[in-house]
Amino acid sequence: MNRKTVIIGIIALVIDQITKSLMQIYDVHFNIINEFLRLNYIQNTGAAWSILEGKQYLLIGITILMLILVYNMSFSYDNNKLNNFTFGILFGGIIGNLFDRVLYGMVRDFIDINVFGYNFPVFNIADMLIVLGVVILLISTFKGELKKWKLK
Repeated sequence: MNRKTVIIGIIALVIDQITKSLMQIYDVHFNIINEFLRLNYIQNTGAAWSILEGKQYLLIGITILMLILVYNMSFSYDNNKLNNFTFGILFGGIIGNLFDRVLYGMVRDFIDINVFGYNFPVFNIADMLIVLGVVILLISTFKGELKKWKLK
């Protein structure tokens, strides 16, 4: 893993932890855009949709396995700006939620979106970074901008 990826990961992690801490300290609950976007601080002891609620050791184990998988994958891709950014935000997001689980026994979520009456699970910056990283990785791979994953 190169220095740029590490720096991007650290920046992502810091932004995630600062936003979570601010939401927790001020126990934020207010609408930003009517019924569409709301800041709503909650403590999530499960994964999305409260899957595996209360199973912190299992979720920590799964998170560590995903971190190892992403770390190993990062060596199979070319060293370029897009990959540095993509793997950096993936590491920052994964480690951000891992810190929460280890330090607090839960993940601090606060972004609440309601689209056409469907209320998505409340999420945080780390979740956004993970989803964005996976989407970029998939799109880039299908477009051929990334080196294909080498099986060793």
